[in-house]
Amino acid sequence: MTKRQSSYISAGRERDAFSSAWKCGLPVLLKGPTGCGKTRFVQTMAEELGRPLITVACHEDLTAGDLVGRFLLQGGETKWLDGPLTRAVRTGAICYLDEVVEARADTTVVIHPLADHRRELNVERLGEHLLAPDEFMLVVSYNPGYQSVLKDLKPSTRQRMIAIELSYPAPDKEAQILRNEADIDDEVAQRLVRLGQAIRKLDHEGLAEVASTRTLVSTALLVKAGLPLRAAAEAAIAGPLTDDPVATRQLLELVRSYVV
Repeated sequence: MTKRQSSYISAGRERDAFSSAWKCGLPVLLKGPTGCGKTRFVQTMAEELGRPLITVACHEDLTAGDLVGRFLLQGGETKWLDGPLTRAVRTGAICYLDEVVEARADTTVVIHPLADHRRELNVERLGEHLLAPDEFMLVVSYNPGYQSVLKDLKPSTRQRMIAIELSYPAPDKEAQILRNEADIDDEVAQRLVRLGQAIRKLDHEGLAEVASTRTLVSTALLVKAGLPLRAAAEAAIAGPLTDDPVATRQLLELVRSYVV
């Protein structure tokens, strides 16, 4: 399968804000709900700026050492292996820490000197202090609606960055995204968008997440592959969003109402 160039449909001035931050050497904090296009946006901006992109999916076991690097035993010899953050600094890449608050707290110790006027990475085990080149950029993402319940970014981290807030696209743009991504006709795209909007208005404790643009794209791809619309919506939207029986029943009722 041929890799397609990333596409992103702007909702406002986020492209200009990102480009200006890169020119100024400022790190960026992307805020927005799950599946609204944060990762696609970063991919698109890296392509437009002509910079390599190194993405790190953050999780609760991710440590500062994972980002910076470590010594490994290879063929009977101990060799140093750069972590993704160090590689990005050395090569002038854009380093994207996806869902940064999921990582362990010691990671902020590493990124703070990179995120202020110093733009420096301290590789303690090598005794190196790497000065980031002008082309390097640090980007982190964060889902405040979900993650701030248990975890949050420290003010000292926030204040080092400029914030770009993304959300689900307006209906006309979301329909355009579905047409572009899955090559479906406009009627199907409009039905899926209306379904997504209806689900986003639901208020049920068993529904932790709503239908994101990403789930709508997955549904559209199933339709393009030949699955009937209702079956695709049940598989890609109603099924993954919840295991709660009441919430599931509500989702299935909406699917039957909007994608007949």
